[in-house]
Amino acid sequence: MSMIFLKRFIKEPTRVASIIPSSPMLVNRVMATMDHSAPRIIAEYGPGEGVHTRALLKRAHKDSRLLLFELDPELAEYNRKQFADDKRVEVICDDCEKLPLIAEERGIEAFDYIFSGIPFSTMDKDKKQGIMDANYQCLKPGGDFIIYQITNELKRFGEHFDRIDSSWCAMNIPPMYVTVYHKNGAASSARVRRINESENGSEVIRDRETA
Repeated sequence: MSMIFLKRFIKEPTRVASIIPSSPMLVNRVMATMDHSAPRIIAEYGPGEGVHTRALLKRAHKDSRLLLFELDPELAEYNRKQFADDKRVEVICDDCEKLPLIAEERGIEAFDYIFSGIPFSTMDKDKKQGIMDANYQCLKPGGDFIIYQITNELKRFGEHFDRIDSSWCAMNIPPMYVTVYHKNGAASSARVRRINESENGSEVIRDRETA
């Protein structure tokens, strides 16, 4: 953990899900929910020091596009410098609920994936619903919103998604749920099921599970 991340946690602890970086197991579990065989348009909320971002960029197609939403100005600048040489990355120091407007300003019609590690449990219900509605609006048919969280309470705000798949990653401090919200996602749901079966040896997906 860098000093800038520790300073951010001390200053605004409710905006930081964990001061311990995600484990390789959790990062791989999140990355396995995405298909990078073709160019994708992706948004990440709360990249922090960029642990998941670096893993994604190693896998992503050379013509993909990644928008990083980071509210903290210091962390936003940290990531601008970190990914300055990667033309696929744009760092945006703004609220992720503004995704529809920001996408429109950049000529982006829809996203293939949106993923996030921001702590939704610390937000009020209107904010949670606003972000979930913005995600659904901005995802293309078959697109996925992917989160890694300590709790699964966000599911109650995602009932307008067509399918919700969830698995538990115990090999992380703290352990976390990896949950995928599918928009018109019959095809992508089948893909995630195959990924989970191949990783774990058994099906771990639970559809429409209550929090």
